[in-house]
Amino acid sequence: MNRVLAALVLCAAAVLPAAQPAHAATPLTMLGADVSSVQRSLDLGARYYDASGAQRDPLDILKGVGVNYVRLRIWNNPVSGYNNKAKVLQYARTVKAKGLKLLVDFHYSDTWADPGKQYKPAAWASHGIGQLQTDVYDYTYDVCSSLKAQGTTPDSVQIGNEINVGMLWNDGKVVNNDFTNLSLLLKAGYNATKACNYGTQVIIHTADADSDAHARWFYDGIRAKGVPWDITGLSYYCMWHGTLSNLYNVISDVRSRYGKPVVIAETAYPFTSDNADWEGNSVTSGCSGYGLTWQGQGAEFTAVQNTARNAGAIGVFYWEPTWYAVPGNGWDPANINGTGDGWDNMAVFNWTGHINPNVRWTP
Repeated sequence: MNRVLAALVLCAAAVLPAAQPAHAATPLTMLGADVSSVQRSLDLGARYYDASGAQRDPLDILKGVGVNYVRLRIWNNPVSGYNNKAKVLQYARTVKAKGLKLLVDFHYSDTWADPGKQYKPAAWASHGIGQLQTDVYDYTYDVCSSLKAQGTTPDSVQIGNEINVGMLWNDGKVVNNDFTNLSLLLKAGYNATKACNYGTQVIIHTADADSDAHARWFYDGIRAKGVPWDITGLSYYCMWHGTLSNLYNVISDVRSRYGKPVVIAETAYPFTSDNADWEGNSVTSGCSGYGLTWQGQGAEFTAVQNTARNAGAIGVFYWEPTWYAVPGNGWDPANINGTGDGWDNMAVFNWTGHINPNVRWTP
């Protein structure tokens, strides 16, 4: 998600109640990190250090603290080149060579797609819903097949990113509770993925961890149109989506209601309110019970994992843990050199590239 531009609706989060879940918690198997910005950072000479102060490859450092899954966003034709098909293919080889699994996050845009904006890629700008179905199918199949051909078949894909009210607007936007067009696009993406590799898991991802009502509205809507999917994906940021108790309830509800595994596809927490560069921070406040410190960041991430596990989820992905403020790695793909990093206080590496020793991914 583009947290640089997101509107901040701050609400305090509380710790999970002491009551035990009704069902036995199962281990988290998808211990993930979205490191979509790291290629650019490394190309610019960024360095990453483990808790002992040794300089190492960032994926090796993350793997050492529990990560087993990498999420990479893909934009159709971003001006900067990051993260287009060629870049994703290149870094997928690195991911797989390190024994990590791969989730490809299709934005179906040349720039950020999130609940507030779902811009068509320029090449599809004039296309109506009929052509867009073909576009989604062909593009998804091409990317997946290209990854497969080089021996880096994606283990999972997202058909859209935080598509709370649809994607590829306005054609694929949900208007007046009509999910028809969106359902056609989602089916195209699902069918393309399965035609490429049947074992690749399809995730439908929204930022609807804030309430049962919002999650039910969306997933009931696509289910009623016969949309198939394998895993339900939710974003959870406590400052936007509420308490951990509420998160527990939403995960439990969608898990039982749709009979599908659930993952937290994005989460993060600040370790400071200070800013490393001239670009304002996307998040400037924390949540109740967790300080804006390395210890607070580690504790909050642990609490999110514990909540997800206890509610029956199968995975948690930290969003952009490696995106510390490296000049030239700005948020805007159309002006990557001229914009800064609004996430530098949310990464798990500090401003000199050293990892927070309190952050761990745990099964």
